[in-house]
Amino acid sequence: MNKPTSAVKVLVVDDEPLIVEELCEFLESSGYRCVPCESSQQAIARFSEDTNIGLVLCDLHMPGFDGIQLVQELQRITGKHRAFEAIMLTGRADKQDVIKALRAGIADYYQKPIALNELLEGVQRQEVALQERQKNVQLGHLNQKLQDLSESIDDLYQDLDKVRRDPLVSPSGSSSEEMPAIFTQLSPRQLDVARLVGKGQTNYQIACELGITENTVKLYVSQVLRLTHMHNRTQLALALSPSGSGGRARVTAH
Repeated sequence: MNKPTSAVKVLVVDDEPLIVEELCEFLESSGYRCVPCESSQQAIARFSEDTNIGLVLCDLHMPGFDGIQLVQELQRITGKHRAFEAIMLTGRADKQDVIKALRAGIADYYQKPIALNELLEGVQRQEVALQERQKNVQLGHLNQKLQDLSESIDDLYQDLDKVRRDPLVSPSGSSSEEMPAIFTQLSPRQLDVARLVGKGQTNYQIACELGITENTVKLYVSQVLRLTHMHNRTQLALALSPSGSGGRARVTAH
């Protein structure tokens, strides 16, 4: 009976090919997909290419980057956007090396010659730990999206309040009557965004000038295009161009 295959791949790194081969054969027979590597440089490349790699099994003493430096480089590559767990293998159980590895965020270590069944139990434990970390990463992304949405909604409510109090005057103090008639339906904040788009500013520049998030700017630009029945930012910019005041009235909805 075939064992179920884990969705998580294991990066196996050792400068001794026979050890890599033995570990991969054992783990694959236990339901894991392995990515064999015989150097830290190769491991970094394979890890960067394959986002399904979530467990890293690496030797401590290798030419070039040692195991600790390798894990630190992988941590730098992933940042806060990707989670993985690392297990260290070492032929010399030096206490200082072990302490250094644990401080670097390596979850577990095993001394060579490796008891394969014990290693398998360790890999299974780290797979469970990885699943929890991945949930936290996804939750962090969702919380950021909710925060951006909340800020956008707050800005929209503030604009609605301003429109109710003084629908013809924008926050910058200029009258909306100076704008083409098609723009009079916009809120003060929508007008500000439209003017800055007309000046050729990017969403990032507009966000910095108005003190709002870039996602909120995207929302406002989309609203302005929809309300004015324009197709893109270029058409909007032309409608607001001072030199094109005579032609602005010809910008119509289609």
